[in-house]
Amino acid sequence: MTKDNKGKVIITCAVTGAIHTPTMSPYLPITPDEIAKEAIAAAEAGAAILHLHARNPENGKPDQTPEAFARFLPRIKQATKAAINITTGGSPYMKVEERVKPAAQFKPEVASLNMGSINFGLYHLVDKYKTFKFDWEKPHLEATRDLVFRNSFKDIEFILETCYDNGTRFEFECYDIAHLYNLAHFLDRGLVKPPLFVQSVFGLLGGIGSHPEDVAHMKRTADRLFGDSFRWSVLGAGAAQLRIAAQAAALGGNIRVGLEDSLWAGKGKLAKSNAEQVALARKIIEGLGMQVATPDEARDILALKGGDKVSF
Repeated sequence: MTKDNKGKVIITCAVTGAIHTPTMSPYLPITPDEIAKEAIAAAEAGAAILHLHARNPENGKPDQTPEAFARFLPRIKQATKAAINITTGGSPYMKVEERVKPAAQFKPEVASLNMGSINFGLYHLVDKYKTFKFDWEKPHLEATRDLVFRNSFKDIEFILETCYDNGTRFEFECYDIAHLYNLAHFLDRGLVKPPLFVQSVFGLLGGIGSHPEDVAHMKRTADRLFGDSFRWSVLGAGAAQLRIAAQAAALGGNIRVGLEDSLWAGKGKLAKSNAEQVALARKIIEGLGMQVATPDEARDILALKGGDKVSF
């Protein structure tokens, strides 16, 4: 990282994800056109990294086939300078071999990597909706009452080894304190290389909570384990999104927003776009007297390979 980029804050935008279902918001992008449009607008609003999932355009169901990603990846790359981050999380219902395929094929600058297994509860959302737009949504949410999102040491090794020679770096998603220790384990083994991009996830049922002390504890632990070898970012689920973003920015961290993580742009107000949330994150950063990182500054900070070295 060059001296000029120290203190710049990276905004990541997670455009659609696999958690929220179409019934929950009419603004959730589902089709390739919608995902591309939302991603490009988010980049124009200030997102330096775009974290991408794919969905079935007919019913909004998560789709982790490379073919689904191929429908929008080139369009986003051509229209924006943002670094593209392809999920290897996919959906908690998928096997790791399925989850890693898009990142393995397209060799992005960044891929997400979940750092441990957790209970992954979404079933509490069912009671908020009287009816659902598609038949798959309610059973999908209800089934999480008995769902463990598997990310074993073997699974993590598999993803790392599959992407070893592609020059892809990782957004290490840490849903709990133990996940930081798991990451330290892989660092000790030499299987991951600094600078580590640590994405702390707060407020998902099954992971660490969204209390300010939880955020501070995650930061303290990462500082102790990794020192100067990591770059910290946060995402807050649901209503906690911007509050946690503000706390992290004040602590020197980076921010992730987007409709994957929260559907809201204020109390009781659905976000009409990903770009709207990026704009709110930008206000927080600039209100604290800081600067938003450009895509090229983010590449320098995270030691990314460059958008010309991907396979899409």
